[in-house]
Amino acid sequence: MAMTLEFPVLLRMIDERAAAFRAVVAAAPTLTVRVPTCPEWTLLDLVRHLGEVHRRWAATVAAGPADTRPAQTAPEGAPAVPREREALLAWSAESTEQLLDALRESGPDRGCWTWWGGSQSPQTCGAVARHQLQEVSVHTYDAQITLGSPQPLPEQAALDGVDEFLSTCCSGPDAWPHEPCAVDYRATEGQSWRLTLTANGTSTAPLPIPGESPTEADAVLRGTAGDLVLVLYGRIPVNSLKVEGDGRIFDLLLAWDPDE
Repeated sequence: MAMTLEFPVLLRMIDERAAAFRAVVAAAPTLTVRVPTCPEWTLLDLVRHLGEVHRRWAATVAAGPADTRPAQTAPEGAPAVPREREALLAWSAESTEQLLDALRESGPDRGCWTWWGGSQSPQTCGAVARHQLQEVSVHTYDAQITLGSPQPLPEQAALDGVDEFLSTCCSGPDAWPHEPCAVDYRATEGQSWRLTLTANGTSTAPLPIPGESPTEADAVLRGTAGDLVLVLYGRIPVNSLKVEGDGRIFDLLLAWDPDE
């Protein structure tokens, strides 16, 4: 797994994106507005979700190495998530700080439970930080588009995000149920990745692969790294970017659920 961002940079950017997220929420005319990229949620639901994710991963990281997800229960008498904006924003900031504190305490190399055990991403606190940067970056975009002012994802986070998503969410031992193929994701910033899908499993690697001359891909998706991340997370359609080759493969990827 290629890692383009050092651990302190990941923590700093999580903090920055979380602050940007809360700034959008603070500026919203109402918290009951629907989030177009998460249509079942209001902005209030989005804040609750991100805060709960931060608290849950803080507890998981603090628990250390584990083969199963650590049991997590709310402390007895713990208050409900606030609905009033000022208190909600304070709760959100505290949630982020819990996550960052746990990550700082653990360091990047300590093991912990993760749901991506079969992927190319390691089960470490560093990998958790890497994934949480994408979580907060995409949800900041969700909040921004709710107010009609979406901003490009930060370039550093986006470039790391394409690799992180392919390594964490698209690689593993599950058999690809269609014809074997190779798919390239090419960022206009100059970095590219190949996703290889076969009956023996799926894998990803940056391009060019050292010492190899890769064959032509069956399909290629070109765009900014930020737009590639948004496609991977289902925030914008594939056909909003430049598609080359057999574009149907991207539809098959979006429809594929290895757990079914």
